Amino acid sequence: MPYKADVYKVMIASPLDVQKEREAIREIIQEWNVINSESKNLVLMPVGWESHSFPTMGDRPQEIINRQLLTDCDLLIATFWTRIGSPTGKSSSGTVEEIEEHLAKGKPAMIYFSDTPVRPDSIDESQYQTLKEFKNKCRQQGLIESYESIEEFKEKFRRQLAQTINKHFAAIQEKEIVVGAVINDKRDELSESARELLIETSKDKDGILLRAPYVGGIHIQTNEREFVTDKNPRTEAKWEGAIRELEENGLIEAKSNKRELFSVTHKGFEMADKINKSFDLRSGS
Repeated sequence: MPYKADVYKVMIASPLDVQKEREAIREIIQEWNVINSESKNLVLMPVGWESHSFPTMGDRPQEIINRQLLTDCDLLIATFWTRIGSPTGKSSSGTVEEIEEHLAKGKPAMIYFSDTPVRPDSIDESQYQTLKEFKNKCRQQGLIESYESIEEFKEKFRRQLAQTINKHFAAIQEKEIVVGAVINDKRDELSESARELLIETSKDKDGILLRAPYVGGIHIQTNEREFVTDKNPRTEAKWEGAIRELEENGLIEAKSNKRELFSVTHKGFEMADKINKSFDLRSGS
């Protein structure tokens, strides 16, 4: 029987010297999904720079990665061994900046440090010293985990991932069930134009909405559809208002400072699904 599961994104953060751990994290997340996703109505989606980033100009490289990958992630998993990574201009490394940004939003993070033996002459002393300072800082701010082999890492991560899901995400699901009627009613608070724009944007293959002002008018486009088909100020105001409404409700988010490009958020896709489901029930389809 088909079921609809909530999707939680998991950011995999690390320098380049722990590739085996990155692969193990993905394997264990997939293992968890196979065993638990149907019974818990919950799917974990691993997110990493190697699979989810794409070329973009106009900002610091790490800021672009944060915007593309980190913003919508619900859980962050970080691993370190002998390196901390390259400075970003804001933090001691990209991985550290990702951890700091994620924790600043009150989201859970699982941080691991490898004690696997390494040849002394293969260590970059500057990298290793900065890493030790960061490790000490982490110890003062919360619980971290260490391991001496990839097998030990897998054993600990497999168990601790399940504990983290049960503590953080199962509780969220139970809360959503309790207040489900209130959440569902939110769709009725959206204007008809906002709902129409959200549904159309959710159907776009990239979930992207374009808002492009020009001399004498504005283009508002998504899913190969133009919403402002004339230069009528009333029409422009209607769809501009719909964009603001979706943005204020956290259903879309601006991807540029000039608010010319928007993407549907996880919350927005969920709302679009609820609107479509409500329409299907009313139409009897």
